[in-house]
Amino acid sequence: MMERAVVGTLIFDWPELPLEEPVLVFAIAVAAFLVGPLAIKRLGQPGIVGIVLLGAIFGPGGVGLVEQTDAIELLGTVGLIYLLFTVGLELDLRGFFENPSSAALFGLTSFTLPFLVGVAGAHLLLGFSIPAAALLAAVFASHTLLAYPIVNQYDVTQNRAVTAVFGGILFTDTLALIVLAVAVGAADGGLSVALLANVGVSLAVLFLLTWFVLPPLARWFFQNFTEESYFEFLFVVAAFFAAASLAALVEVEPILGAFVAGIALNRLIPEGGTLMNRIEFVGNALFIPFFLFYVGILVDFGVILEGLDTLQLAAFIIGAMLLTKWAAVQLVGVIKGYTGTERGVMFGLSTGQAAAALAVTLVGVDRGLFGEVELNAVVLMLLVTAVVSPWLTSRASNRLALTGEAGEGDGRPRDLRILLPLSHHADLQRRLLEFAFTFKSEHREEPVHVLTVIDPTEDTEERVEALDAEFEEIREVGNEAEIHVDTETRINHNPASGIVRGALETQADLIIVGWDAGRSLTQRMFGTVIDQVLAKSRLPMVVARLGHPINTTERMVVVVPHGVDRHEGFFEGVYLLKTVADRVEADVELVLVGGSAEQYERLFDLVEPELPATFTELESWGEVVPHLEESTAENDLVSVLAARRGSVGYHSELHDLPQALVDLPSHSFVVVHLREDDPEYDRQFLRFD
Repeated sequence: MMERAVVGTLIFDWPELPLEEPVLVFAIAVAAFLVGPLAIKRLGQPGIVGIVLLGAIFGPGGVGLVEQTDAIELLGTVGLIYLLFTVGLELDLRGFFENPSSAALFGLTSFTLPFLVGVAGAHLLLGFSIPAAALLAAVFASHTLLAYPIVNQYDVTQNRAVTAVFGGILFTDTLALIVLAVAVGAADGGLSVALLANVGVSLAVLFLLTWFVLPPLARWFFQNFTEESYFEFLFVVAAFFAAASLAALVEVEPILGAFVAGIALNRLIPEGGTLMNRIEFVGNALFIPFFLFYVGILVDFGVILEGLDTLQLAAFIIGAMLLTKWAAVQLVGVIKGYTGTERGVMFGLSTGQAAAALAVTLVGVDRGLFGEVELNAVVLMLLVTAVVSPWLTSRASNRLALTGEAGEGDGRPRDLRILLPLSHHADLQRRLLEFAFTFKSEHREEPVHVLTVIDPTEDTEERVEALDAEFEEIREVGNEAEIHVDTETRINHNPASGIVRGALETQADLIIVGWDAGRSLTQRMFGTVIDQVLAKSRLPMVVARLGHPINTTERMVVVVPHGVDRHEGFFEGVYLLKTVADRVEADVELVLVGGSAEQYERLFDLVEPELPATFTELESWGEVVPHLEESTAENDLVSVLAARRGSVGYHSELHDLPQALVDLPSHSFVVVHLREDDPEYDRQFLRFD
């Protein structure tokens, strides 16, 4: 309904409250997404709290500005599914696999203790039914890393206790969602052996189909459809909504399907890449805020103010959560031998509540297990933990950093300045650019310098105009990954000289070039230009031939020539390769030509990041190519640590090795030519220097 007001000769239709006009409601919601986080962050709280509060203020339980319409509910549901997908996508699977026992111990303990105490207390003391009590306990038995920026700021993310908390989320969130499936089924038809068997079969179907179908399908899509990056984004969205739909078909909650899809695609969407940034941007800017706004609309301040029920329940939830999380930390700390400071950081991190708690609560409300009292109590818990978790974590992280228990140290240098020469004959520029992005640190302070050298005998003006259009596309790729890309065109009769000069002027730390597997008539190693750059520059230089997108890499096989460990750029080369493997979460195998596995395992562990690896010893170069042909697969990336001709660790077999690697199943390899004549620079990559 609209009320009509007359001003002069103009007639305005004023909307009645609550608003139902879609455009007005959408405008108010987006304004809340903008103002809420900005305002609440000034008070030191997470941005999600601001959106929930504004939703509560604008909703029927507040001033009644916005009605709970079908459109808001639809967008809130979409946002909820999107949120749970990103939770699965951002889980630290590598951290879990590096130390699975600690992660499993902490995850199971920090879920089980709060869950058992929560079920008993809610059922016996508060009179909840068993399904409702189990669901309420699952709400606070999980945890969200609200305080992750703090441990990252204090540089203690490599600490053994901190990594256990990171990996433990895989268990707490998964168990919370499984409890959700069982509780909803029990509420509908009662708890029975048949129900548990049915839920077990449904979960098995969901997990198996998602894990065994989705990753191969995604890898195939990423390899074959890379013309426009938004196709990749649309594929991912279609994939996790399909998994959510599959969950609904097998009669479990759709959010569990989205969560499992996130885990399944976790290794194919590396952190910091273009696709991940696109997913995070769309989710954080639109879909997830709509979910938070919808939760706020469901909050009723009247329920909080009219009686003590909400406050009593909130006090029970908060008290039980803090007590049991503390007990879980102490128990795990005793078993694993963690110090008091390490336990303090674990307790601070594990008390954070947000994503999983809100998701489970909202489903409980929709299924009738929870009412307004429970919803409001959970929102109050979020407000309290938003203050408590960062405060506890900050105090303990500060002590941990000062006591030198932060871990084995982070030997990573500053963000690398990368020079990426592109030829106008290159067909896979985007793959090469995204490969360059994997070397960038999380700070991304330095740009990637993209350089093209034009021969003045060409039609220079026409070529420059064509390059301007190509460079615009390249800069867009950088913007999507939130990495600044500088582009430059040079005119030089000798392209190699132009590249070397560009490296000097940009003070590059690394040169990355693509190779089309062709060589000049002189039968040089790579061809005239690349070989000349290698001869004229002392910088580390990566020559890459990428037969598949870097994010689809499953395994990295590194060929290590005998004696290369005595080269002055060895540790930097190891760091570069480990950085790529870490970013794409690839397994690592080192193929040692005439070297000792025991020796190289020790050297490999001296360099960050910490990664597990297997070591294969070969006696001679004649075994290398047959071994690679037999052991490598389509999505492997073969790498070579190579010294330049005449340097320590150089072998004549390196000259023809790249041409032999072309015919491997993956058609993808990189040759890392090590830095020359700067042994002191190499030492910064040692963890124990």
